[in-house]
Amino acid sequence: MRTVLVTGPGGAGRTTVAAATALAAARGGERVLVLSTDPTDTLGAALGTATPRPPGSAPAEAAPGLWAARVDSGAHFRAELLALQERAGSVLDLLGANRLAAEELTELPGSEQFALLRALRACGEPQGTGRAYDLVVVDLPPLHAALAALALPGQLRRYLRRLLPPERQAARALRPMLAQLAGVPMPAQWLYETAARWDGELAAVEALLADPDTTVRLVAEPGPAGADALRTARTGLALFGLRVETVTANRTLPQDSPDTWLATLAAQQRKCLAEWAEWAEWYGAGRPAAPVREVRHLGGDPRGLDDLDALAAGGALAVEPGHESPDEPWPVEDRLADDGVLVWHVPLPGAVKEELGLVRRGDELVLDAGPFRRILTLPSALRRCDVSGAGLTGGVLKIRFTPDPRLWPRTK
Repeated sequence: MRTVLVTGPGGAGRTTVAAATALAAARGGERVLVLSTDPTDTLGAALGTATPRPPGSAPAEAAPGLWAARVDSGAHFRAELLALQERAGSVLDLLGANRLAAEELTELPGSEQFALLRALRACGEPQGTGRAYDLVVVDLPPLHAALAALALPGQLRRYLRRLLPPERQAARALRPMLAQLAGVPMPAQWLYETAARWDGELAAVEALLADPDTTVRLVAEPGPAGADALRTARTGLALFGLRVETVTANRTLPQDSPDTWLATLAAQQRKCLAEWAEWAEWYGAGRPAAPVREVRHLGGDPRGLDDLDALAAGGALAVEPGHESPDEPWPVEDRLADDGVLVWHVPLPGAVKEELGLVRRGDELVLDAGPFRRILTLPSALRRCDVSGAGLTGGVLKIRFTPDPRLWPRTK
């Protein structure tokens, strides 16, 4: 199963492009699910039919071979909170807490991201819907929010490992005795079980995002605002290891219009498209370049299957097959013999030197690139080294490590 994650700057028409992408694949004979995270039914407006919001309802068939659904973040929040409240029942009773009822729960800020992660996990389990899909197209939130959500699984798993280390469960046999001595129930069991369940679900999302058949489709309208957003996006996408399949230039105008105003806008778009075409490597060295595909302006907001077919005419929204990732996307260069250092190559296309930050913390490296931050676990060889410098060259951050004499194996 392939997964295409569609995002872009707000107002660029990403939902319409996601719907047209899914419909084009279904027209080609594939079984396709298109999933929207928008609380309003913009997907249904594009398809010309209302889309249901699981759980509680199955995806609706919008066209032969095409099913559509929306993420219901409110229902997900209520279900998760009630389940957690049930598992922590003994502790809450001990504290004299009044339990919350489902009808009095309203979702909190941030619940949309967790509902999205659950939906992405479900994408990897098509048997749960009763049908197997060849392709899942996910209409993500606007660009910055989408990147923050896609970075969450790794961040949350790190927090869980730090706050609730799995090795502490080794004392599980002592808990009944401790509970008897203390005279109160011990919450550790359900707490660790909940943490383990969350870790497993987050690991499944990470595996989906790392799968070579999972790609990102960026949608932007050619112009200064779209160019700025994509320039920043390619740095964040590379930092989090997400591969860009295509860049969709939406709402492109005809170049031969006799109207002076339209001709001026079209010329601005052509200049922007030329700049995008020069960004040969969206992900970094060793990865295939992301082609820029143009989707023409229809003269109005696309509505219904006929308009979506028109957008996809000529194969503009065809889904590319997955590409195998290189064995070492961030290789470590051995320059011990010549310079006495190991060099870690981290592709960061579009990064700006003044916006980079680098901090070593134990076996981890805290890397800031513009508005993005990722905490990386060092390869085993680099954990026995000290960071001795770094430089940004050609969109690749080269971090130099000098072996620590106390930890590095001595040669005779």
